[in-house]
Amino acid sequence: MGGMNSKNRGGGSPWKTIRRILTYLKNDRAMMALALLMSAVASLATVAGTFMLRGVINDHIIPLVGQADPDFMPLVLALARMGAIYLSGVCASYFSALIMVRVSSGMLLRLRTDMFSKVASLPISYFDGRTHGDIMSHFTNDAETMREMIGNSLPILVNSSLIAIGVFIMMLILSWQLFLLVLVYLALISFTLRMIGGRSRNFYGVQQADLAAVNGYAEEYIEGQKVVKVYSHETAVKAEFARLSRNLFASASEAQSFGLMIFPILGNLSYIHYALTAMAGTALTIRGVLDIGTIGAFLQYTRNFTMPVNNVSQQLNAIFAALAGAERIFKLLDETAEVDEGKVELVDASPAENSGAAKAWRVPAGSETTFVPFRGDVRFHDVTFSYAAGEPVLRNISLYAKPGQKIAFVGSTGAGKTTLINLITRFYDVGEGRITIDGIDIRDIRKDSLRGSLGMVLQDTHLFTGTVMENIRFGRLDASDEDVVRAAKAANADSFIRHLPDGYRTVIVNDGVNLSQGQRQLLAIARAAVADPPILILDEATSSIDTRTEMLISRAMDRLMDGRTVFVIAHRLSTVRNSNAIIVLEHGEIIERGDHDALIEARGRYYRLATGQAELA
Repeated sequence: MGGMNSKNRGGGSPWKTIRRILTYLKNDRAMMALALLMSAVASLATVAGTFMLRGVINDHIIPLVGQADPDFMPLVLALARMGAIYLSGVCASYFSALIMVRVSSGMLLRLRTDMFSKVASLPISYFDGRTHGDIMSHFTNDAETMREMIGNSLPILVNSSLIAIGVFIMMLILSWQLFLLVLVYLALISFTLRMIGGRSRNFYGVQQADLAAVNGYAEEYIEGQKVVKVYSHETAVKAEFARLSRNLFASASEAQSFGLMIFPILGNLSYIHYALTAMAGTALTIRGVLDIGTIGAFLQYTRNFTMPVNNVSQQLNAIFAALAGAERIFKLLDETAEVDEGKVELVDASPAENSGAAKAWRVPAGSETTFVPFRGDVRFHDVTFSYAAGEPVLRNISLYAKPGQKIAFVGSTGAGKTTLINLITRFYDVGEGRITIDGIDIRDIRKDSLRGSLGMVLQDTHLFTGTVMENIRFGRLDASDEDVVRAAKAANADSFIRHLPDGYRTVIVNDGVNLSQGQRQLLAIARAAVADPPILILDEATSSIDTRTEMLISRAMDRLMDGRTVFVIAHRLSTVRNSNAIIVLEHGEIIERGDHDALIEARGRYYRLATGQAELA
């Protein structure tokens, strides 16, 4: 991700992006209208205060020149009125800024909520192709640049625009001759912004992508630092991070250089404009076309006019970064959510009973609902599947698991064992063929209902920040404390939990770094037990547990599997000996099937694995 070619440098339409940003502000229209009013008051105060300078000079300062006993009171009162107007503008600007801070925070809240909802709705395939750091960059860097634009840059743009409009009108009123210089100045500004600003915005899109790549790589290293250190790959990791950082440096330098060069260019143009205005105004004053007060006010307006231009140029970097971040965020929000066209739903057949056996399919039939008892009969019908087109991972898979049976999958890495599980859970949908549960195509079953009927214990256990009790309860959020304890006992986790500092109230942090790998796996098994699912999937569930612990939990697992349809993936053949059927996979195809005794007698691949004549790769 770090290297981006030229075709990635172009962004989308900035106006389309801006319009979409404004949709997140529609709930704050009243607040923004009030902020706009305050900005208008501040701008009017700036324009009016400067216009008063003409009267102060002509009516109060010039008449005092040469007087023996001058009366300064009228001048003091005029300056006081002028100061009061400027003060009202300062107060209005302050309240406008406070309002926009609140508006930008609310926008950020809604934006992050929508992003999180979208992420929760995306299919597993989306996450398989992206680093966690890249996804997190949307919530941090990209979202923060948008908040900065709404809370800081947008108020400055509005205030500066109002001031520029007011000053523009007043300069035309004061002197049409000097106003011609203003038109020339505006033409030069427009040309500069068009030439430099457009190129800068494109480079900001590359910068945001390179920043996400750096964040993603850093997140991967932090997560896998033990592996890096074990294999002494620090040098290689640092070299790769340096490469990604250089990419970020290059894109950021290009973006920042184009953005930052605008300010000095516009600043110098404003100085030239001021000098030319002073020279022309002096000539017009000498000829009697303008009075001193008018030229003084016009020169101040010239400064007032260049100030908003300079303010805008200073905010361009933040605006370009925000637009690039917004485009990345909206691209995420436009991702296709996981499609669920299923209508069949798993429900409790008897609400009074809280048991996996008391379940039924609720099948819509016309205007009425048909309830079909849930049995847990799982079948693959000539299933072929590919993650990438033309590269099948599974080929013509047909198998069945009758209710209450334990089916084991054995095979080398990449044989397709985990892919079978991904298809049962509908993390991916089959390419050809179909999978049924109790004769119902799983594509006709609601995904939340299907997955709610499955309990999974994976090889890579993930624990959330929270108590042990909360982590086990994640399997069924309405489980009582007693249900959690029973599940822990069923998984033989209760003993070690009670020896923790606070027992079930012990807080787990950083994915369970304060627990051993075996303890983390036991909690995952307890989580599946409390869910009480009709179908249980164990994907290398005991791979991280030592032999002694495996023996301790085997009886508990047998109790947990009793009456359920169970699928087991295991490298340890000792865990599958008592399976009703063992299916041996290689290169996405079933090469053997049968129970342990039948496969030993067949003296094929399973026999060679069981007797140590061959090993799983």
